[in-house]
Amino acid sequence: MREIRPGEVLVVVRLDRLARSVSHLLEVIETLEAKRAHFRSLRDPIDTSTPQGMFSLQVLGAVAQLERSLISERTKAGIKAAKARGKKPGNPGMRERRPEAIRKIALSREKVYLDELIAGADRWLPTVRRMRPQHPWEDVVRVLADSGQPWTVARLRRAVGKLVSQHMADPALLLPAPRKNPEDRLMTLIAGIAMTDPSLSLRDIGARLERMRERTPRGGLTWSASSVKKQLDWARKAGLAVPMSPQDVV
Repeated sequence: MREIRPGEVLVVVRLDRLARSVSHLLEVIETLEAKRAHFRSLRDPIDTSTPQGMFSLQVLGAVAQLERSLISERTKAGIKAAKARGKKPGNPGMRERRPEAIRKIALSREKVYLDELIAGADRWLPTVRRMRPQHPWEDVVRVLADSGQPWTVARLRRAVGKLVSQHMADPALLLPAPRKNPEDRLMTLIAGIAMTDPSLSLRDIGARLERMRERTPRGGLTWSASSVKKQLDWARKAGLAVPMSPQDVV
């Protein structure tokens, strides 16, 4: 999805290889349309480059959703009937604490966890790559939280560790952050924010620092553009690859 370009076609074997629900399916299709790309399913009469294909997509998506709902209802009815006959629902191996059953469930959960990480990595992993290991995990979490991503240090470290174990992220991300005095920590934090989003102006960075409740070198909570610029200038002198914003040049 990240790499597809205008005019290209995303091809899947069947619909359930692309989306988990009708709403998710339509969300993916809208994303492709925004990129001026198309979608095609080999086992379904769907080609979004045609009006007929778009209509078939919505009809088949609705049918798939109905089928899942019916399966869910049949499953609930089967569990209720089994209980009436005195049988216990669930995995017998898990109830009996069999090691092979526990191992199978654990592997299944790990796969689901990894799939979810991969699906959402484009929202948070670029920030981690830009800030780690130069910045402590606490600062990375605060930057992500400011963009609406409520991570904790423990969850973020576990997520990065999982991607590293799958050779999908650089092991250097897990290295300890270097010790810094308070002035250096503030400077590198501001540099990290600027590098995470080069389009931010000095005032934008100052607004982020205020939302993060980050105090100025003098202890205040209001950041001026000149204060931010001073920290970025020091960061550049320290050798950090901080991008130049229009306000920096003025």
